[in-house]
Amino acid sequence: MSDEKAVFTDPHGFLEQFLEAIWLEQGVSENTLAAYRTDLTKFAEFILPKGLIEVEQQDVQYYLAHRLDNGFKPRSTARTVSALKRFYQYYLREKQLSTNPMTHIGQPKAGQSLPKTLSEEEVGRLLDAPDLEEPIGLRDKAMLELLYATGLRVSELVGLRIEQINLRQAVVFVKGKGNKERLVPMGEEALDCIERFIKEGRPQLIKHATDFVFPSKRGIGMTRQTFWHRIKHYALVAGIESELSPHTLRHAFATHLINHGADLRVVQMMLGHSDLSTTQIYTHVAKERLKSLHQAHHPRA
Repeated sequence: MSDEKAVFTDPHGFLEQFLEAIWLEQGVSENTLAAYRTDLTKFAEFILPKGLIEVEQQDVQYYLAHRLDNGFKPRSTARTVSALKRFYQYYLREKQLSTNPMTHIGQPKAGQSLPKTLSEEEVGRLLDAPDLEEPIGLRDKAMLELLYATGLRVSELVGLRIEQINLRQAVVFVKGKGNKERLVPMGEEALDCIERFIKEGRPQLIKHATDFVFPSKRGIGMTRQTFWHRIKHYALVAGIESELSPHTLRHAFATHLINHGADLRVVQMMLGHSDLSTTQIYTHVAKERLKSLHQAHHPRA
């Protein structure tokens, strides 16, 4: 295949019409016009063979992921988002569009860092690290599997009560930030590990009655700091040298789902994000998916 870069030629004049309109109607500066022309042309070349008026929200999300992957600064991407928002608002007003692909697309925050995550192979090693011959190991294995299966926040995990887990339906009922409630499914691996822990490990840890699903050695609720120390311990056991954070498995949950084609809105609901722009940052891991989509659809890929 040719390596020649596809060039956007604006065959229908949509870009020029927009630039002329905002110059005449809103009196934008020559510098702003030039910046908008550059930003919109780069976006148009990325989405070829689609035209600017044929864009869907997913196209915008993949483009923003592409920019993150390639190290563009948040300020530069914020300018691009502003140009796109203005462009599509104009064509909505002109009745050339029925829906706005920029709805729910947020501005990147200046200095927003990418979340630390693990590869699927590293996650597998981490989940296999606990000693299943010990009640503590059974507990930790269940916690790690549940965290990776559901994307819970660590505070939500350690505070989990028995009544919040429905083993028959394999779901977890979570009350997150701002007391917002959500129902999150868990996979078979997590379900099997929780059932085994509740049956074999939990009775050995409980010193007195408690409704915490994952009690500490003293039989009371575990702190976030304790769980963080457990994660670091298992990372050492598994030989994982990547930098970890208490939310490493939450990040891995989100990034691996997106990498396997999950819809961003579904991931948003599972994570309990109120704003899609918060979830958007996880699209940086979709590099392999971006490449395959580009190769499948780009005429010169």
